[in-house]
Amino acid sequence: MFKKYLSHIKSFKNKPWVKIATRLGKYAIFLLLGFCIFSISLFFYYTYDLPRPEKFTESPFIQSTKIYDRTGKVLLYDIYGEEKREIVPFDKISDNLKHSILASEDARFYQHSGIDFESIVRSILIDLKLQSPSQGASTITQQLIRSVYLTNQKTLARKVREIVLSIELEKRYPKDQIFDWYLNQIPFGQNAYGIEAAAQTYFDTSASDLTLAQSAVLTALIKAPSYYSPYGPNKKLLLQKKDYVLERMKETNYITDEQMVEAKQEKLIFSEDVTSIKAPHFVMYVKQYLENKYGEEFLKEKGLKVYTTLDWDLQDYAQQVVKSADKTNVQFDANNTAMVVIDPDTGQILSLIGSKDYFGKSYPAGCDEKPNGSCLFDPKFDVAIMGKRQPGSSFKPFVYASAFKKGYTPNTKVWDVKTEFNKNCNPDGNQEKDRYGLNCYHPVDYDGSYRGIVSLRSALAQSLNIPSVELLYLTGMQESLQTAKDMGITTLNEPERYGLSLVLGGGEVTLLEITSAYGIFATEGLKTPPVSILKIEDSKGNIIEQNHKQPTKVLDTQVARQINDILSDNDARAPIFGSNNALYFNSFQVAAKTGTTQYYNDAWTIGYTPFATVGVWVGNNDDSSTNKKTGIGLAAPIWRKIMEKLLTSHPVENFTKPNVVQNINPVLLGEFPQTDPPHSILHYIDKSNPLGPPPQNPSNDPLYFFWEEGVKNYLSGQY
Repeated sequence: MFKKYLSHIKSFKNKPWVKIATRLGKYAIFLLLGFCIFSISLFFYYTYDLPRPEKFTESPFIQSTKIYDRTGKVLLYDIYGEEKREIVPFDKISDNLKHSILASEDARFYQHSGIDFESIVRSILIDLKLQSPSQGASTITQQLIRSVYLTNQKTLARKVREIVLSIELEKRYPKDQIFDWYLNQIPFGQNAYGIEAAAQTYFDTSASDLTLAQSAVLTALIKAPSYYSPYGPNKKLLLQKKDYVLERMKETNYITDEQMVEAKQEKLIFSEDVTSIKAPHFVMYVKQYLENKYGEEFLKEKGLKVYTTLDWDLQDYAQQVVKSADKTNVQFDANNTAMVVIDPDTGQILSLIGSKDYFGKSYPAGCDEKPNGSCLFDPKFDVAIMGKRQPGSSFKPFVYASAFKKGYTPNTKVWDVKTEFNKNCNPDGNQEKDRYGLNCYHPVDYDGSYRGIVSLRSALAQSLNIPSVELLYLTGMQESLQTAKDMGITTLNEPERYGLSLVLGGGEVTLLEITSAYGIFATEGLKTPPVSILKIEDSKGNIIEQNHKQPTKVLDTQVARQINDILSDNDARAPIFGSNNALYFNSFQVAAKTGTTQYYNDAWTIGYTPFATVGVWVGNNDDSSTNKKTGIGLAAPIWRKIMEKLLTSHPVENFTKPNVVQNINPVLLGEFPQTDPPHSILHYIDKSNPLGPPPQNPSNDPLYFFWEEGVKNYLSGQY
């Protein structure tokens, strides 16, 4: 019986699947042992030098980053030059602040052991649902470890070290001690480290006396202190985030509905910003780039020297010009100004002003205290870089350049007559809505006159609206948008919204981008994106970054020369602007274009020589109308004074004349057949192929009849 049992066991063991399972089991045991040894080794590797508790209250060695002008002689800003830090006992910190941080940053802080796996899973699920990594799951302990002991570099090794150190720290120290270190260590911006320094810096109060609203504001700063700074351009976003923190406090039962509503309505008074800084909007632009690339800790400790492109003498002069002009402009309800000067050959930003006075106060009073408040003047918001504004007629050159690429010429003639561009409306241009309830579209020129037949040269130089809308129709929306995109304008992404009003400034652009794009005309088609930094050195003088941007060809030379020739033609401009206008310089060749939006919300002047491009915007932060003043009235005087300084300090340079266009369809040269009665240009060309033969049946074009009616009405003297 026993022998039979043994033989059964032997035969069972000899079965192939049993042998395989036995072998796999041995491998699994070895893998498990290996994993355990690896985990233990990893644990000791990452925890053998766990920081001493005192390290969380010690001040690090500071070698601040300094930002200079292009000469290296003018210090514009010293980042982290004066660190503010004051340690306070845990029981001297307001419960409002503690609760707001717990609610917003780590609601399960007193339940987890350093890593909140529940929050990680929830964060992953939300990210998958939103299809973007928008949710964070770092605990307070992890944030403390990262802030003091690690870097923000996103590597697997750093993340593993952070997790292991967080778990070990929680084993060694009580929760209140960890929270205490966190509150006294983390940066809040403005060189303030720890909650006491933050309370003093932003509200002139102590950490023990922080109100609910103040606590929510300081909590909102934690994720991105520079970005959400109340002294920067994103103050409204900070106040919105403050309200979110209060809502989280209510959800986590730290406050009631009534307390939340009261805190949302609390009037917040921030301390004065006493930071020493020159060319502040430009410096903040550079600082944001540095922080994004190198991180705040690197900038604080490595003693970098940043040599920018800024010409301080020009910047100082431009600031005085803007300040002086403001005394006049505010009388016409124009409360803010932005200005950019670029060297078109290199893309270097020589001067940049984001608002008329960075250190001024918003108005009307209290406009900046609510998340959705709007101000006539917002000093910190950088209109030059961040402001998306409609450019008015200053966008026209991009449409004309697109047309010249297709074969139209400055001599091509179109009709400046009353024209309806919505084919579902009456062609006489007297209807406001079509049968579908959509607006009819019959734009008028600035002076309300109709000039009959005009060349494209006259139409662009005099900024005539009707011929320009006709030209956009002939050229094509997509082609014109592509030209603008090729030249560096990135904000025009809703063609269905703009329609034919695009050529009149129906889409939004930034001053920096459109000024840079005008510089491509100056360089005859060569594009170098805006540059703000020449080089960066470390504390030992080693160059760690240097500008090596090279130009690329984005526009045909002949097209650029045609635009330059028109925009610098004072005789062509004179019928509208007068011979002695603000855009004309007797001894210098300067190309320029103004722009004014439909309801006088924005006034622009952008102009250039072969060696400098200057753009000026004047208006209101809340997009309200000025008192019917145009680009030539509000922006041009500022533009002219800055351009004068550039011209008088540089050798004379003129634009190269475009080549004479020959051997193409005579209509594109402005030569209509003399034997035919007058027609619109659609009668003579196929708009999809203007260089090809005349259309066999021009009336196939949806707007042919409407354009022809406009010509007939003009010739018959109906208006």
